Amino acid sequence: MRVLVTRPEPSGSALITAINATGGQAYPAPLITIEAGAQLNTLCSRLDGLSENDLVFLLSKNAVWYANLALEQTGRDWSDKLSYYGIGQSTGHYFQQLTGQTIRWAEAGETSEVLLTHPGLQNLVGKRALLLRGNGGRELLASTLRTRGADVDYCECYARRPVHYDKTEFNQTWFNTDITDIVVTSGEMLTLLNDLIAENLQQWWYSRRLLVVSERIAEKARQSGWRRVCVATSADNHALLEALISTDMGC
Repeated sequence: MRVLVTRPEPSGSALITAINATGGQAYPAPLITIEAGAQLNTLCSRLDGLSENDLVFLLSKNAVWYANLALEQTGRDWSDKLSYYGIGQSTGHYFQQLTGQTIRWAEAGETSEVLLTHPGLQNLVGKRALLLRGNGGRELLASTLRTRGADVDYCECYARRPVHYDKTEFNQTWFNTDITDIVVTSGEMLTLLNDLIAENLQQWWYSRRLLVVSERIAEKARQSGWRRVCVATSADNHALLEALISTDMGC
């Protein structure tokens, strides 16, 4: 297999190394870069505004890393009076590793829909919820928390910025490489990829196997024209690798 990996660093390079170690060939084409978010300097004051047993949501490993760095730089620790929730096991484990705090997640997957099934998130009347996220996204999570009674606030801890490619060169490079698989780990990256596809190569691109990380992204891909869409069990690199080498992905 020849795999185009579109996820940003450092996760992209780690996945490429893992694919190559299995005998495949993987190539980097990150569609976004990650940098500190515009509201990161307000994180401490937002956390200070929460009361005991209020909720803090860590919505990605990038949010964990940048938020933890911000607290470290100000000599702060994570409060053990708050209730922490993460999107999926990989984010949860990463938060525990960095902070030593207890965090909850839903075992069935790494999406907002799955997290919202957690028993602790069904009745949130009187609770405040702080979502630590990138620049936008997770609106379903926020709106559902509000319908369940929570007062929801955001803190943009990191920002995703698109990587700009020459469209002609991008298409010719990967057509000549004859990639067989493409890894896309967000709806935003799928949109960026779709925008890069040359009209005369659409059918070639859409015949590649596209690996995504949620059924929501998969449906968006199918509506765009992709014909062979697979869904990994999570956005973790191990799950992505398992999906790539599986012989029974149903696509």
